[in-house]
Amino acid sequence: MKSRVQIHVDAPLERIFLLAAEVERWPERLPHYRYVRRLPAANGERRFAMGARRGPIPVRWEAIQRPLPDERRIEFTHTGGVTRGMRVAWRFEPDDGGWEVSIDHQLDLGWPLIGGFAAERVIGPQFIEAIARRTLRRVKELAEAAS
Repeated sequence: MKSRVQIHVDAPLERIFLLAAEVERWPERLPHYRYVRRLPAANGERRFAMGARRGPIPVRWEAIQRPLPDERRIEFTHTGGVTRGMRVAWRFEPDDGGWEVSIDHQLDLGWPLIGGFAAERVIGPQFIEAIARRTLRRVKELAEAAS
């Protein structure tokens, strides 16, 4: 499953990037996030246990985050939960005086028989994309309100 959700944000890149990169603060900024906890990691990695809600349904996962401000990108690799192995990339591209902020997801569940169907028809659109769209809308709201 590959997907992309995106939104236009009229705010300085530094502000948008910081809102996206400070995952430790997501629960106070993003109402659909239940928690983000820093986990022990080797080699200075930024590793987290994360939990959100899709409507009334709680979801959880673990991920390693790599902020790459010089490349205008933030990468995540999911290391735990149903989405283990998923690669996520936030991208920030200049667009009409603001920024096009996108989140790309690539997930291969690897489950025999139903993995492709589950990723493409259920987990991707109903959970991953829904949570990402809500995240982007809130980041936009916060970034533009500070302008």
